[in-house]
Amino acid sequence: MKIGMIGLGKMGGNMVLRLQQGGHHVVGYDRSEDALRNIESHGAQGARSMDDFIAALGDPGERAVWVMVPSGKITQSVIDDLAARLAPGDIIIDGGNSNFHDTQRRGEELAAKGLKFVDVGTSGGVWGLAEGYAMMIGGSEDAVERLRPVFETLAPAADRGWGRMGPSGSGHYVKMVHNGIEYGMMQSYAEGFELMKAHQDFNLDMAQIAELWRHGSVVRSWLLDLTAEALKNSADFDSLSDYVADSGEGRWTIIDSIELGVPTPVITLATQMRFRSQQDVSYAGQMLSAMRRSFGGHAVKTLESPKKEGMVPEVKAGDHPKVAAPENIHAASGGGTGSQAEQLGETGKQSVGDKG
Repeated sequence: MKIGMIGLGKMGGNMVLRLQQGGHHVVGYDRSEDALRNIESHGAQGARSMDDFIAALGDPGERAVWVMVPSGKITQSVIDDLAARLAPGDIIIDGGNSNFHDTQRRGEELAAKGLKFVDVGTSGGVWGLAEGYAMMIGGSEDAVERLRPVFETLAPAADRGWGRMGPSGSGHYVKMVHNGIEYGMMQSYAEGFELMKAHQDFNLDMAQIAELWRHGSVVRSWLLDLTAEALKNSADFDSLSDYVADSGEGRWTIIDSIELGVPTPVITLATQMRFRSQQDVSYAGQMLSAMRRSFGGHAVKTLESPKKEGMVPEVKAGDHPKVAAPENIHAASGGGTGSQAEQLGETGKQSVGDKG
């Protein structure tokens, strides 16, 4: 099948490579010349302009374009551009982490122009090229069926790891909740291991525990597998910042839970902890310190120098997943082409009511 891909970063670029390996004809477009050369070296077709990109996709009404760019205004801009260039019957696929409300709106707007819109909540990260991607899909049944060969190739297997969730917006909604759960799982692991590390009387071996839990334990998971691998390789966390980005899905999950009256305390607290990690200094903590000093005369600590952080660029498409392992962070070379917010996955953090 012929398909276009806009956005050739670590997700979009690797998806192009997996599709090429599966026998599809992929046309890619990206503002990065390096990204284009990378997919061309693997047999895909690169386009240097949107005009060339659209012209290479085939006949009007039969074209399909997968958009894999940062969520929010960037996604909206790309979809608006495509809507002006494509013809009735063509399909636009949003594989990013868009807000499902935006997706529902976009689906209605594109349908009015005769265009089909499919939203694909995509999970798999840098391991997707080798292991396949989990895809939660929203959109009309006929549009999803037309794209079946693409989904069967990208998934871990043709008959599992992908499926239509429902109408437009449902794929991104399920992925939103998926990421909220992910926040909770990651936070729980992090807290548990920090607690064990702090209990110095036992001199516990974190790598041994993580490896043990991988086999037979009810808390085993792929996240634990990755954690065990990092600890086994004596990953040095000392120079890592405790800044943890949030891409928006945790926030949206909490908002939806409030609107529906469904309690989600674990996801809510995990998301709040990410907010805390993003503060250079907590104003609330400074206020608490001042209050303790005021009423009790307690000693307090002063801030001698502000926290200074750097950033290691995102992994490049086609790199082996182990490049992203903690022990390789210091050896990482430039791979990202977008802004810091784009590379950290923070473009979805729009305020309530801010339409992307």
